[in-house]
Amino acid sequence: MNGNLQLQHFILNEQKKFPYAKGDFTLLILDIALAGKIISSEVNKAGLIEILGLTGKENIQGEQVQKLDEFSNSTLVNILSRNETVGGCASEEMADAVLFEKHTKAKYCVIFDPLDGSSNIDVNVSIGTIFSIYKLSNEGECSEKDFLKKGEEQVAAGYIIYGSSTMLVLTTGEGVHGFTLDPSLGEFLLSHPDIKYPEPPKRYYSVNEGNFKYWDKNVKKYVDHLKNNEKPFSLRYIGSLVSDFHRNLIYGGIFFYPLDYKNPEKPKGKLRLMYEANPLALISKNAGGLASDGKNDILSLKPEELHQRVPLYIGAKSFVEEALAFLNSEEK
Repeated sequence: MNGNLQLQHFILNEQKKFPYAKGDFTLLILDIALAGKIISSEVNKAGLIEILGLTGKENIQGEQVQKLDEFSNSTLVNILSRNETVGGCASEEMADAVLFEKHTKAKYCVIFDPLDGSSNIDVNVSIGTIFSIYKLSNEGECSEKDFLKKGEEQVAAGYIIYGSSTMLVLTTGEGVHGFTLDPSLGEFLLSHPDIKYPEPPKRYYSVNEGNFKYWDKNVKKYVDHLKNNEKPFSLRYIGSLVSDFHRNLIYGGIFFYPLDYKNPEKPKGKLRLMYEANPLALISKNAGGLASDGKNDILSLKPEELHQRVPLYIGAKSFVEEALAFLNSEEK
């Protein structure tokens, strides 16, 4: 595993590139990794203990909360609340951001989806934690505005995928690197240095075609093109965003979730800008890919509210660019 370089040593070397980062940045990444280890352990024994199934509650999105959602969320909040470099955190599972007002030396805030793909928990499909880190506008003063910054202002982003192995994929703005958890050591070790979308990428597309009738004509034409051109794309769709994204990152491909016209007067996206689209967009960019809402670069969007939803097209750059050409065609 590339000389068994540990995550801690890697981050210590990486932070030398950032004038603002000292040991506290390393500790923050390691705290997120610690949360990932705890969640991974719980996920791996979920069928043996009473942590599968629903809690009976709904989150701010109006979705049913899984027991592991709740466990993962509380694990991250509790760990981050003990780190004085963190001024606050926001989660897909909570209505409002949590501010750690006693952390007067705080430099960062953290935004996360504690357990993406949680609807697949009970059927043993890969799921994951997605996170992004922003620098506070004023050191020691965390406010709601710190959670509503453009994705291009992220100082780091990543995800931890819980599958056949547990893997942490991280970018600090220069390259993307993957670390696999060695359960015998309890350490994340560098296993996938400098991840890039392969060239040429595999011709994979990931989308929920069950929504086909709710898409506009240009999206339908694009999907028809993927299936009927000289070199057809293969459909690969798990229904767990972090899993679909991870496969396409490693093999090549495009994931998309278009605008939904179930209500023609108010078409909407499904995925959350702050918790899902922004962190994955930063990873995609630093791996040589692209992410768009169909018109604009995801990382350039100014968020209007914490739980904002957007359409998303993300993956190998050439594939996303081709999708955008179809979406923005004048021929409706």
